[in-house]
Amino acid sequence: MKKEILNILKSNDDFISGQMLSDRFGITRAAIWKYITQLKKEGYEIESISRKGYRLISSPDLITSEEITPLLETQVFGKNIVHYDSIHSTNSQAKLLCDQGLVEGSVILSEEQTSGRGRLGRNWSSPKGSSISMSVVLKPDINPIHVAKVTQISAAALSLAFEEIDVECNIKWPNDIIVNNKKVCGILTEMSSELNKINYVVMGIGINVNINQTEFPDELKPIATSLKIEYNKQFSRKQIIASFLKHFEKLYFEFINTGSAESSFEICRKRSLLLGKKIFVIKGSEKTPAIAESIDANGELIVKYEDGTLSNLISGEVSVRKSME
Repeated sequence: MKKEILNILKSNDDFISGQMLSDRFGITRAAIWKYITQLKKEGYEIESISRKGYRLISSPDLITSEEITPLLETQVFGKNIVHYDSIHSTNSQAKLLCDQGLVEGSVILSEEQTSGRGRLGRNWSSPKGSSISMSVVLKPDINPIHVAKVTQISAAALSLAFEEIDVECNIKWPNDIIVNNKKVCGILTEMSSELNKINYVVMGIGINVNINQTEFPDELKPIATSLKIEYNKQFSRKQIIASFLKHFEKLYFEFINTGSAESSFEICRKRSLLLGKKIFVIKGSEKTPAIAESIDANGELIVKYEDGTLSNLISGEVSVRKSME
């Protein structure tokens, strides 16, 4: 009921009378007032004038279905949005819902994530109302060995979404988005599969959007940032989500339909933070110096070690070597 009332307010610039809403939904005007009060508590600015009714003045930057759906330019992705005010992990919740039959293109969103995870089990900080904690459900009919490509398709789509809001970023192969040499976004792709069949893929994305410098733990301040910190302004979370889903859907279905993710890989090459740089290839506590040569047609990172040998990395951790190392 609250959603339907909000949609009516959104679709009208003028006042909507309480009596009209009461007649429309077959409930009392007092009940309408309770729903209006709930919307105000959620951050919607609604003007109320006796004998005239209610008028929506402004909407908060919530990442609910009601806020994102009008912005979507997709056929599949984002058509089913599951939103939480607070949750332990959108990826964990997405996997639970997948086991219950959640369809491809579904998006799990939360205003706050209390136990988010990055790669290698690291924590991912997600303050309430200022970041994007999102998981996207995929059910591709491909061999499981190709799932790693989805991470770079996502990275390419994110870079295009950032371009739309005039944010310059780089991609740190395979799953980080970097702004001004600090991490602003991470991607964690998880899969449930059998030998040659994928049950589902859950692609988790965490984006630091409007987080203030003081909200970062001290240990993260040297390496992490937010769009707000770097550009000194607020960004619309719902616009970023809608833009990402638009670009991801195009690149993803291009990959599914043709078997090639070259369009995405080319974007990753163009925006790469690593190519041509001296890096470390990290395996456990071992750091091996190398040079990042290229990203090949399979999305693998080609590195050249100091002895001249070349190696293809399917996944893993790399870091840029500082000049004194």
